Amino acid sequence: MSENRDDPDIFWVDPIRRGIFPLDSFHISRSLAKRIRRGGYTVSLNADFEGVVEGCADRQETWINAQIHDLYMALHAREEAHSVEVWDRNELVGGVYGVTLGGAFFGESMFSRRTDASKIALAYLIEHLRRCGFTLFDTQFVTDHLISLGAIEIPRADYQKMLTWALRHDADITAHSLPSPSEVLAASA
Repeated sequence: MSENRDDPDIFWVDPIRRGIFPLDSFHISRSLAKRIRRGGYTVSLNADFEGVVEGCADRQETWINAQIHDLYMALHAREEAHSVEVWDRNELVGGVYGVTLGGAFFGESMFSRRTDASKIALAYLIEHLRRCGFTLFDTQFVTDHLISLGAIEIPRADYQKMLTWALRHDADITAHSLPSPSEVLAASA
């Protein structure tokens, strides 16, 4: 992370309590389920990785400086960083991105330019990770927003055990196509 977009320094974060999304307990509220059923958007994998990173950095305060941006682009070029995008026609309106290593997905950031667009991206991503053999979705920290979707905090020691297990597994985020809306909804039922 960086303190802000203009700070040239970057640092590692290893919180005492780590945020994770248990892949089997993502919470889709009734209003989000209704929005997913209603449609009117498309969801893609890795169609505009840079657009998602830029969308995440496009806020008053951001930890994504130029060096971090470039490092994520390099990871994406090596197929180690991925994004899920939500589109309204040809406009990118939301998304989430992160880094994969073994069976772990390290969620870095998400953004939304339309109501619930980042939640839609997250719902698709979580079901997709589950289907592709991932065992850990690391969020680093939790916020009230993430907790409302099912994220939890666990002690560092428990996280490190889960991480060790996940790193021993091979998972491939490109092994399957993204789930359909009905598959996303069925997984959270």
